[in-house]
Amino acid sequence: MGTIPESMRERVEETRRIVSDLHAELPRWGLVVWTAGNVSQRVRGEAADGSDDLLVIKPSGVTYDELTPDAMVVCDLDGALVDGTRSPSSDTAAHAYVYRHMPEVGGVVHTHSTYATAWAARREPIPCVLTMMADEFGGPVPIGPFALIGDDSIGRGIVETLRTSRSPAVLMANHGPFTIGKDARSAVKAAVMVEEVARTIHVAQQLGQPHPIDAADIDSLYDRYQNVYGQ
Repeated sequence: MGTIPESMRERVEETRRIVSDLHAELPRWGLVVWTAGNVSQRVRGEAADGSDDLLVIKPSGVTYDELTPDAMVVCDLDGALVDGTRSPSSDTAAHAYVYRHMPEVGGVVHTHSTYATAWAARREPIPCVLTMMADEFGGPVPIGPFALIGDDSIGRGIVETLRTSRSPAVLMANHGPFTIGKDARSAVKAAVMVEEVARTIHVAQQLGQPHPIDAADIDSLYDRYQNVYGQ
């Protein structure tokens, strides 16, 4: 086990609190059951290349009502435990791979939310047929490759898929959604939104064939929402 540099300790403790609080959002929005799912956030170090960055993530196999800031574990970007009394989430290698290869990403979330996971089971992208989807995802939510848990294979699939997409969400085939963001809160928001659009578009398909939005309109909606909307 490594040690947390003194210069990062205060930020690590704050990130533990943030990540603990955000885990409570997953069951609140109905995105997880039992101990499934996880939230992580990057803690940036001093090195310009990010080589000393850390991540905070939940421990493996712990129920959501047991999670506290002190329960969160700290890992380096190889997924090795740096600080904590429990084993890191089984998805830590995937999160770490994303942080190593997508330096702009500050937060990663994984859930098994019902409707998004159902699309993943079908290995079918969620088509962009809603303006809110154009706003949030800039197009369809893509399908990532099938990958077994345990090493960084899932992380490689996430990075390979999202590098060529504006979407902050990917549906890993036969597994479920992973989302990214500038921080963990943004990634949690994307997880909530991908479940919402997955459910709504599934319902629309029961009524008939949804109408796609023109690519130029998707671009316009995405640009406005990302650069103009809000405060």
